[in-house]
Amino acid sequence: MFDANYVWTIIILLGIGTWLIRFSFLGLIGERELPVYVKRMLNYTAVAVLPGISVPMVLHSANGSFEPLRITAAIAILVIGVATQSLMKSIGAGLLIYFGLSALL
Repeated sequence: MFDANYVWTIIILLGIGTWLIRFSFLGLIGERELPVYVKRMLNYTAVAVLPGISVPMVLHSANGSFEPLRITAAIAILVIGVATQSLMKSIGAGLLIYFGLSALL
């Protein structure tokens, strides 16, 4: 087990580091207009981050076992998201499918 002071020191240093990274991009730009190619790349931030957050949760449940229900809901979210181009519709459909199938099973 780690000492509480050590853990809080790490948390504070990581917070400062995260803030400095964000400030270096957002704070130093100020009121200047971003180039068009940067704005276009920033549109893909959610598309790049969400799979990294969601894939581990889909592939491994809390107890470490594989759940086909999660894979089914994830595939449905992917198909509905591509078909509708709507984040909210795909998330809503995925939730309905996941909880609906879990209630049926």
